[in-house]
Amino acid sequence: MTIIVTGGAGFIGGNYIHYHLKEHPEDRVVCVDKLTYAGNLSTLAPVMDNPNFRFVKLDICDREGVMKLFEEEKPDVVINFAAESHVDRSIEDPGIFLQTNIIGTATMMDACRAFGNVRYHQVSTDEVYGDLPLDRPDLFFTETTPIHTSSPYSSSKAGADLLVMAYYRTYGLPVTISRCSNNYGPYHFPEKLIPLMIANCLNDKPLPVYGEGKNVRDWLYVEDHCKAIDLIVRKGRIGEVYNVGGHNEMANIDIVKLIIKELGKSEDLITYVTDRKGHDLRYAIDPTKIHNELGWLPETKFADGIKKTIKWYLDNRSWWEEIISGEYQNYYDKMYGNR
Repeated sequence: MTIIVTGGAGFIGGNYIHYHLKEHPEDRVVCVDKLTYAGNLSTLAPVMDNPNFRFVKLDICDREGVMKLFEEEKPDVVINFAAESHVDRSIEDPGIFLQTNIIGTATMMDACRAFGNVRYHQVSTDEVYGDLPLDRPDLFFTETTPIHTSSPYSSSKAGADLLVMAYYRTYGLPVTISRCSNNYGPYHFPEKLIPLMIANCLNDKPLPVYGEGKNVRDWLYVEDHCKAIDLIVRKGRIGEVYNVGGHNEMANIDIVKLIIKELGKSEDLITYVTDRKGHDLRYAIDPTKIHNELGWLPETKFADGIKKTIKWYLDNRSWWEEIISGEYQNYYDKMYGNR
């Protein structure tokens, strides 16, 4: 097969490309990425010389460029990871999120329609469901949970999901959607919680924690997510949504303290900052459907996954040290400097 992976220079997309080329070396993988702040070509360095891999710098909103690429590659499958995904950035500038996450999705699906109804998979997020109360650990997001978004980011992803299902119903485009919980692992952009705390710990810098750090997330090791997507693309039912969760609920402050302990640092580094606007309390996914239909379960326990992740950041300092210099530092100072 020839598979177009959009957003493949980002965190989850990059990990997916590594996973796919390892598990299916007979397939051709074409990575499309605009290389915004979160796209990093060094993430793809290990596969750049693979004869079954091609990188194309392209904005998924560029209709002419996308159609040209489809004409060249005639893909069998499109997996759309490309998205603006940082909630804080969506609060600062919602417009770019609507453009990339909704218009970009429509552009890719229009190309799929134009070239013979190419199989399309949308990588979404559990954030489209809103949040759950902290005092109801019995409640989980299922595929039938109503969409109830909190941020411009999650609203743009929900809009894209609705559009994907509309293309399925209106045009018969063969689509699936996966909604995942928070991912962690190698190549994670350093402004996200876990890599930010690792990097700051290693540099003995303050560890900024929103509010009291009690917000709970369901953490999924990125390779487990990649396996789930591969299964959905190959065996999932067309027109269906699959929730992909880690069964690893942790409060933010507990994760920060765990990282501090692993790295032998002091909890004095913790600095509580003003909470994010509209900050969701708890995310928790019920992955029963994907388990029953496709046999998928998360394989990596958080205690093991966080150790592997910390080791990766220790072994690959040059990857993240390049990122946290320069322009990114300006953004970091803006977000946390006066809070």
